[in-house]
Amino acid sequence: MYNVATRKRPTPNWRDAGLRYHTLNHHFKGVFGERVQKVSLDAGFTCPNVDGSVTTGGCTFCDNRSFSPSRRIPRQDIMDQLDVGITRLQAFYNVKKFIAYFQPATNTYAPVEKLRPLYEAPLSHPQVVGMAIGTRPDCVADDVLDLLDEVAEKTYLSVEYGMQTMHDRSLDWMNRGHHHDAFLDAMHRSKDRGFDICAHVILGLPGESHEDMLETARELARVKVDAVKIHNLYAVKNTELADQLKRGEVSMLDRDNYVRAVVEFLELTPPAVVVERVSGDAPPDYFVAPQWCQDKPAVRDAIAAEMEKRDTWQGAAVDAEGG
Repeated sequence: MYNVATRKRPTPNWRDAGLRYHTLNHHFKGVFGERVQKVSLDAGFTCPNVDGSVTTGGCTFCDNRSFSPSRRIPRQDIMDQLDVGITRLQAFYNVKKFIAYFQPATNTYAPVEKLRPLYEAPLSHPQVVGMAIGTRPDCVADDVLDLLDEVAEKTYLSVEYGMQTMHDRSLDWMNRGHHHDAFLDAMHRSKDRGFDICAHVILGLPGESHEDMLETARELARVKVDAVKIHNLYAVKNTELADQLKRGEVSMLDRDNYVRAVVEFLELTPPAVVVERVSGDAPPDYFVAPQWCQDKPAVRDAIAAEMEKRDTWQGAAVDAEGG
């Protein structure tokens, strides 16, 4: 079980469980002793490349409503959102414990005085056993990191940084508003604190070769993240990406090439890293393309089948190199 006092968590051997990679479910069962689900919470934050602080228009691919369940309904008080989310998830899963997940937009983009009560509120809920906070690597000032460390003294905490890619030209294409050095800086200042660090990565960005994607995997191994979320580039309505796709300016990876990229990305991912996601999609009302990613179980099955076919596993390339 997770020990708040020492901030130590167990690292069960996922290969002994017959897995090919270190899944989030397996990780949570090791940490909490049972299945745990994340509850998406919307604290009403914006983003510095939406409000004009670094740029305008937001990321090329981004409509937060499509990524976050909490942004598809009228926003409620945080504790009301938590109660509604727990009730909804309990109707689908046999689960009693939950992670309060501040998901949409940039959830460290405010003064500490505003952030502290928002972060502290879910911890009073008896079924909340941890917290996850999604943000950008250019939005974690030192005083915010100190606050996150305070939260980690009270509960399990994962901080999710939107890395997306290590390639600056791709970050420019997506109108990200920062380069890879921002991620490296955030990693440097976050290391050796009490929380886990998860990096978000997008595969299939226009102009990136297969090797470019694997370079991002090697970079994540080098900087030693605790977890990674991998998903394919996909387009949703009312975004610049959807317009670019309609004009024929960009194309999406087909499923076979995406599966290959994920498998080889995982081979370069150290075994201790938790793989929180291997694909992405959006609700049909928002979704544009590619159609294959709408069937997430089929994508996961294809990845598992390819790993079985190759008789490979997460970290296989690291093992081969003696890393």
